[in-house]
Amino acid sequence: MPFLDLEVRTARIVHGFDEANREIVECPEETDFTRKLIAVSRIQSISDQYLLVTGSHGRIMYWEYRGSLDEVEARLAVAGLTLE
Repeated sequence: MPFLDLEVRTARIVHGFDEANREIVECPEETDFTRKLIAVSRIQSISDQYLLVTGSHGRIMYWEYRGSLDEVEARLAVAGLTLE
């Protein structure tokens, strides 16, 4: 299983949806980045600011990461994990 080594901090956690189909969102106030080895299979998308990853119990999380989208894409490409 491939992993990606990044420094991240949690920006938002989506716990599900309420009866009106609105997201139930938690916004932790993390200030420090933490180095994580992230299973690539957990990554749903990557933007300029966030990784969208799956979590336990059906949750999804938006993680801010250090670096740029181009740097992350290049690292994934070197590992053979992107499509042209």
